[in-house]
Amino acid sequence: MEKYDEICVESIDLLMDIFYAKIRADKSGVGEVFNNKIGTEDILWEKHKRKIANFWYGMLLNIGDYSGAPLKAHLDLPPFPREFFTIWLELFEESLKQIFCDEVATQILQRAQMIAARFQFMLYESRH
Repeated sequence: MEKYDEICVESIDLLMDIFYAKIRADKSGVGEVFNNKIGTEDILWEKHKRKIANFWYGMLLNIGDYSGAPLKAHLDLPPFPREFFTIWLELFEESLKQIFCDEVATQILQRAQMIAARFQFMLYESRH
């Protein structure tokens, strides 16, 4: 597969497909968190992928109409180990590298790392 050298709707959609396939198959515990929250039916995962793709359209392309509250969604989950963010980021980075040239993958990964750092602070540090 030829890698994308720019971010577009098609590349974000592909990222969602590849990344969430990895998440669903994950055996470290991260997959279980997602499967417990989203469910195991394909239609539920398609809905989730569309929602999160819309989030990334806004973050990366300034388009879309995402209206969720991602931090609240994570705060509402049953407690999970902080290390899951590292696993999430590793799977996300693997997925990015399959789809994008290095420069674009790094750009998106840096955004994801900033979001993950904020979520970790809110989940594990600000609650004490």
